[in-house]
Amino acid sequence: MRIFLTGGTGYVGSAILQACLEQGHELVCLVRPGSATKLDLSPHSAKLITVVQGDVLDPSSLEKGMTGCDAVIHLVGIIREFPNRGITFDKLHTTATDNMIKTAQKLSIRRFVHMSALGARVGSRSGYSHTKGLAEQIVKESGLDWTIFRPSVIFGPKDEFVNMLADMIRKTPVVPVIGTGEYRLQPVSLANVAEGFVKSLSRLDTIGQAYEVGGTRSYSYNEMIDEIASAVGKRRPKFHAPLPIMWPVITMMERFPFFPITRPQLTMLLEGNTCDPSEFYETFDIKPVSFSEGIREYVR
Repeated sequence: MRIFLTGGTGYVGSAILQACLEQGHELVCLVRPGSATKLDLSPHSAKLITVVQGDVLDPSSLEKGMTGCDAVIHLVGIIREFPNRGITFDKLHTTATDNMIKTAQKLSIRRFVHMSALGARVGSRSGYSHTKGLAEQIVKESGLDWTIFRPSVIFGPKDEFVNMLADMIRKTPVVPVIGTGEYRLQPVSLANVAEGFVKSLSRLDTIGQAYEVGGTRSYSYNEMIDEIASAVGKRRPKFHAPLPIMWPVITMMERFPFFPITRPQLTMLLEGNTCDPSEFYETFDIKPVSFSEGIREYVR
């Protein structure tokens, strides 16, 4: 199968790219100018990949890349906005998905596999979740043979979230936690997510289905820190910063790229991010990797 892939230079995209290659698929990877070197390619895999320079906001480059493809995997998304640079949730989630769908329709490409997020819904207080919900609507109303995945926090080698916390635990005597730390997440293995995406391509029974994707169990934020600290081999006390104090600080500092959290991210964190992932694992016959075991393969 010849697949048009967006987001192939990213953390999740790199894993899905490799999983596709392992199954013998050919790939056309859309990359922004100057980003082709970020593709994780071996001499063998490079033979199966065509690189097309372009942008999800440029329909002409999408048409150039999609021509001759059998399916589309759309992964592009952002977790943080930089409006002054034109990087917004509305553009990169809603407009980009609309461009992708219209191009696939124009070229009569039926199969469309879409990366959403757990908690995506129109009307969410989080701009991230709201625009992810709008993008889902566009996909569902497209008339294409779509499948949607909604993953929770994804962990694996080179992830940002777990590695950031691990680095903090190594370097600081006390781990800061916003609020009570009892909000819950359900981290899922990158390998499991990639396997689901690739298997869905040839599974007709997954057409028209949206799968919530999480790990085998949920963790409070406090429990996640304890698991990571155990993997690192350093026990650290936690300092719980009251939410009424932290909210104005985040409001003031979020415009700076070095600051680690924004209001939309905090909103999502406080809402929690859990699901029943049994349908995902059963449908795709995937053996789940637990958070506790998985992080010990790369966090030390």
